[in-house]
Amino acid sequence: MTVRTYLDHAATTPVVPAAIEAVARQLGAMGNPSSLHTSGRAARRVVEESRELVAGLLGAKPSEVIFTSGGTEADNLAIKGAYGARVSPERNRVVISAIEHHAVLDSARWLAARDGADVVEVGVTAAGHVDLDGLAGAIDSRTVITSVMWANNEIGTAQPVAEIAELAHRAGALAHSDAVQAVGHLPVDFAASGLDLMTVTGHKLGGPVGLGALIARRDVGLTPLAHGGGQERDVRSGTLDAAGVAGFAAALQVAVSRRDDERARLEGLRASLVDAVLAGVPDAVVHGAADPGERLPGLLNVELPGCTSDALLLLLDAAGLDCSAGSACTAGVSRPSHVLLALGRTESQARSALRFSLGHTSTQADVDALARALPDTVSRARAFSAATSG
Repeated sequence: MTVRTYLDHAATTPVVPAAIEAVARQLGAMGNPSSLHTSGRAARRVVEESRELVAGLLGAKPSEVIFTSGGTEADNLAIKGAYGARVSPERNRVVISAIEHHAVLDSARWLAARDGADVVEVGVTAAGHVDLDGLAGAIDSRTVITSVMWANNEIGTAQPVAEIAELAHRAGALAHSDAVQAVGHLPVDFAASGLDLMTVTGHKLGGPVGLGALIARRDVGLTPLAHGGGQERDVRSGTLDAAGVAGFAAALQVAVSRRDDERARLEGLRASLVDAVLAGVPDAVVHGAADPGERLPGLLNVELPGCTSDALLLLLDAAGLDCSAGSACTAGVSRPSHVLLALGRTESQARSALRFSLGHTSTQADVDALARALPDTVSRARAFSAATSG
């Protein structure tokens, strides 16, 4: 069996032992957290203790934590829920950046198509920083909500979230940020950020898939996306997954406790990864912010001219290396990255990029494996591209 090299932690990262133990412990217990009997109350206790832990680690109040099935649901609830609760004839604008995750981007576009929302997509610089002047011009008295992700999932660039929240509040608008990639890698404090709404998820930081949260200030009204039992402040009905909640909280605790040391370690590995890529492919183009303080520590998006990402992925996969061409949420759909297009890259350039992302199990051996495989992979991909285009 081929030993695989995993360089796709931004898609999902291996579950940490503490989360596995927390999930296994709760899976062996009985009780619906909404039931009033002893077993139900025991399950509820696990949920509420986990809620308190999550809140404390993210700079929030326990009552602000709304558990969801993950980042996509939380983003949908933030954008659609806030819009539904606050829309009026005088206020129907949604302002987002052009490089948002599709969970935000498509939610906003759905509101435009279904409800006539005035959606404004603000551009970014070549490094992926949102155009703050453009954002300030777009946010006005008609704006219901603005959403700019804390750190981009494809290129890693981080945004000045507190400054963006202040711009929104000056116009009486709500501020939301998708912090899915940022949590565990960058300092994330909900209260200090000034945000009204923030999205987080478990499986990006070593927790189980299928559990995340929307952090929402108590005074922010949200229209539910689903109706039923009235759980989670009556905005997210459904039986709570006590085991998943416990695993999420445990993983978050591990990630936050190790964050500073891990950030330094991953920055070192990323620097080694950049050197390896440029040594093997000198004309490669690195995307995203150059300043380590303005990006995720373990993510590298690189353009490999003369190749297609599809061919590169298949060849690297055959060589035992896992990476991606962008967000895993759009896997299987062959189209250029909207993020790279927003940076000003052409369709051809955007179709030649790969994302390598490091995480808590990454080592120098993973970087070395890519260094050995990449030159031949690029050479074969270029030959294939030349033959098929001729």
